[in-house]
Amino acid sequence: MDLAVRRVRWPWTRREDAPNESSPLIPKGDTELHQVGTSDEHEDRFKELRPRRGSSFIDYFLKYLLVLSNLTFSVLGLLLLASGMWGLISKESFAQEKLGSIGTDPMLLLVTLGLLLATLCLTGCVGALRENSFLLKLFSGMLLALITAQILAAVLVYNVRREFANALRSAMLAAMARYQDDLDLRFITDEIQSNLRCCGADSYRDWEINVYYNCSSPGVLACGVPATCCVEPPDNSTVWNSQCGLGARALDEFSAQSVIFLGGCLGNIWRWLEQHERSIGTVALVLLGVQILTVLVTTRLQRRIRWHQVYK
Repeated sequence: MDLAVRRVRWPWTRREDAPNESSPLIPKGDTELHQVGTSDEHEDRFKELRPRRGSSFIDYFLKYLLVLSNLTFSVLGLLLLASGMWGLISKESFAQEKLGSIGTDPMLLLVTLGLLLATLCLTGCVGALRENSFLLKLFSGMLLALITAQILAAVLVYNVRREFANALRSAMLAAMARYQDDLDLRFITDEIQSNLRCCGADSYRDWEINVYYNCSSPGVLACGVPATCCVEPPDNSTVWNSQCGLGARALDEFSAQSVIFLGGCLGNIWRWLEQHERSIGTVALVLLGVQILTVLVTTRLQRRIRWHQVYK
């Protein structure tokens, strides 16, 4: 006699005709139909479940703002680079006899700044325009390094103010010594003396360092100073006398003070810095804030690029 063996159903076992736990809203009769889904349906469901985050207007605005700002500074950097190279070539600074003093040439500073600015901003411009993650990472890294260097330089200058003052004095004396030989150094020295109403580094007697203005020089400039050391012309005259400083250092101080400025420029420079320290600090903080904001915008753009690479 055949006896039918009946399976014992335990309370924790799931019935075969029960709906799939992963799809609790599907009716019992449609379970088999649901299991025979196509791959396209699964892909559609993945697209429905992925984050609905697209490129907003703000993303596009920040992207092209980054492109335009970097493009503008790239052009500025290239102009600085071209101006510096033109200055070096026109003065024949690469000649054999002038290579030793090229380190003190102001045009070399323009070349360095222009090269760094153009390289940095072109990297950011192309990276943002092409949405290249590698270039954007490189741009962010260089900008962070620049921000760190600026902060460290500010702290260093503040802590070694006396050494910085000595370095500034040495630089000004070197510019005075080459006053007649380098037109750029001559222009910078004249601008400082005429705008700050001063003469020399510490006093007007510092012009003894120049071979042409040295009192032992046989030329007409001996014991003299440049015309930018002279006091302002009379009210009825608008033309500076280019020979007003000739022989001025041969006079006693009482007589010389009516012709030239006796005080040096270093003291006036420090007084000018003290008077405008708030303005200088404000400008420095604004520039630093713009650079930090640029890093944040670049980071946001990198996140959007990574999101599109994952969910495109």
